[in-house]
Amino acid sequence: MYQSIITEVDAGVGILTLNRADRHNVLDRTLVAEMTAALLALDKAPGVRVIVLSSTGKSFCAGTDPAWVRETIHATPEDRLKDNRALARLLATLAGAGKPTIARVQGPASGIGVGLVAACDIALATYDSSFVLNEARYGLLPAVASPYLAAAMGERYCRYYLLTAERFSGVDAYRIGLVHEMVPDEEQLDEAIGEMIETLQKNSASALGACKTLLRAIGGRPIDEATMEETARSATAAQSSADGHQGMRAFVEKRKPEWV
Repeated sequence: MYQSIITEVDAGVGILTLNRADRHNVLDRTLVAEMTAALLALDKAPGVRVIVLSSTGKSFCAGTDPAWVRETIHATPEDRLKDNRALARLLATLAGAGKPTIARVQGPASGIGVGLVAACDIALATYDSSFVLNEARYGLLPAVASPYLAAAMGERYCRYYLLTAERFSGVDAYRIGLVHEMVPDEEQLDEAIGEMIETLQKNSASALGACKTLLRAIGGRPIDEATMEETARSATAAQSSADGHQGMRAFVEKRKPEWV
């Protein structure tokens, strides 16, 4: 079905794997389109509760395909804008998924590859992973990824790494919040992801989706009357849902909830 990715669903987990190991999983138009379509399909699939973004080979994602860049040199501004809109849509689809998303980072990530990590809800990586946002070195900007980078790393660190274009280690990524957990190798990476999935699946699927919606709504907003009203209505909606009723009954009855 797809040329550049592999998708599978196993025990409630939807796995999207970048499959261009020979090219270090660089993004081209085909891969961008396929990833966007696959993410939408996994997000709609009723049997999927968690989405994992992974890749084959030694690199997680080495950024944009040089062949695509070479073509872009001779493109019109309108065609360049179309390509950048497609990249922006991919990241928005990943960040906007109604289900938790986990990045499985097993090697270097560059440019838009770092954006993919930042757009996921949770990121786990191996000790030998590394990251670089080196667009400024080539007179370019990581513009479509910038909202997700700033949210994940904080504006201060985002400024530093965008301006210096320095490569930073997985340990540094963990220190600044881009990565949530570090492990020695891929075997332990898969074990850690399995544990994370188990933790997520203990929670209400509807509550997880509502958490993501709420955070998108209040992110960066002042705590004013409108924000307070938004949070009050969100809390009321959760309490009034089927899972909310089940959870409240389980809480007072001191038992595990049985999610709808």
